[in-house]
Amino acid sequence: MVIQKEKKSCGQVVEEWKEFVWNPRTHQFMGRTGTSWAFILLFYLVFYGFLTAMFTLTMWVMLQTVSDHTPKYQDRLATPGLMIRPKTENLDVIVNVSDTESWNQHVQKLNKFLEPYNDSIQAQKNDVCLPGRYYEQPDNGVLNYPKRACQFNRTQLGDCSGIGDPTHYGYSTGQPCVFIKMNRVINFYAGANQSMNVTCVGKRDEDAENLGNFVMFPANGSIDLMYFPYYGKKFHVNYTQPLVAVKFLNVTPNVEVNVECRINAANIATDDERDKFAGRVAFKLRINKT
Repeated sequence: MVIQKEKKSCGQVVEEWKEFVWNPRTHQFMGRTGTSWAFILLFYLVFYGFLTAMFTLTMWVMLQTVSDHTPKYQDRLATPGLMIRPKTENLDVIVNVSDTESWNQHVQKLNKFLEPYNDSIQAQKNDVCLPGRYYEQPDNGVLNYPKRACQFNRTQLGDCSGIGDPTHYGYSTGQPCVFIKMNRVINFYAGANQSMNVTCVGKRDEDAENLGNFVMFPANGSIDLMYFPYYGKKFHVNYTQPLVAVKFLNVTPNVEVNVECRINAANIATDDERDKFAGRVAFKLRINKT
């Protein structure tokens, strides 16, 4: 035999809901007395307070093991990468000689990038170092001992320095300068106490033919040992990365040329196919002429 439940009216449902929210007979709010609510709120207060304290303590203990100046783990940066300037999207350096706006953006970026390399600024902030040897600076027992940096003067970039250059780093004449820099790795002794330099080639045979001649500054694309090791942003406040400038003299116009530059150093591998930027950088160069 099926027993049908009595259907409640809308008024009865509202009354039951009101009674659930506040029951004047039992003095219960939402089904709990004041004492019950006090106990449950106290429980959650203590519970979440304990979790917060435990999390805070854990973070504090962890931060005691971390240096503000040197990353705890640097395994992903064991091999420094190379990068080019001017910095462009997709590493494409495209110049239209007859269109000032197409290359002026590169010139403005290079002006800003090279400003800290001005000889006057370098003389004011950095040291004249002895070439051919690392510029090691121990802490001498003083924590966070500030480090000095070696001078890299803009005039070392020769025809690519942009100083008094009416060709704007060669961009207005179709002989552009591209700057190669090595990414910073803290406490890395690049070169393993041996000389090192940067070389550039066309990636394929047709690229090599279209690339033409080029010159490098400093000569032979050399990078001196005195700019290493790097001690970190907070230690090495005025550190200036060494640069290699490549001036392309007669690139075949209106053709896209694939260029690869890599550093030749005893302790920097450049043949890791899993990392295309390890010790090398590839970019596209196109000089458009009408």
